[in-house]
Amino acid sequence: MGIGKVCLGVSFILDPPSSTAGLGMLLRWAPLHCWAWIWIICGTATFACAWLKFGRDGLGFVAASAPPAFWAFTYGWAGILGDYPRGLWLFTWYITSHCGVIWCASRVPPDAGTPRNLGQAAEGRPG
Repeated sequence: MGIGKVCLGVSFILDPPSSTAGLGMLLRWAPLHCWAWIWIICGTATFACAWLKFGRDGLGFVAASAPPAFWAFTYGWAGILGDYPRGLWLFTWYITSHCGVIWCASRVPPDAGTPRNLGQAAEGRPG
């Protein structure tokens, strides 16, 4: 997941999109290449935290969620204002397929799917 986020960030720098429709709120704060670096830094943190023991990898899940959450709320706001009607669809996509999946992954211990645990509820982080 971290490598994918790094690749997306690099793509914004090396081959910027021809249209930044719907991203006006973000671009008021910083240019696109700065937001690209957010994807790259968060992707690197996500990748690095993937190697940590379960329970100590929380920063990786936060780092994985931050860029898509920024994008989601920016697109959603543009959709609500009517500046970018497609933004509401993109908000839903980012929140469910990125943030939602990342949150769900953060809740399940690594051994939850092993044959010895079949049929047992395994949600929840320690502590």
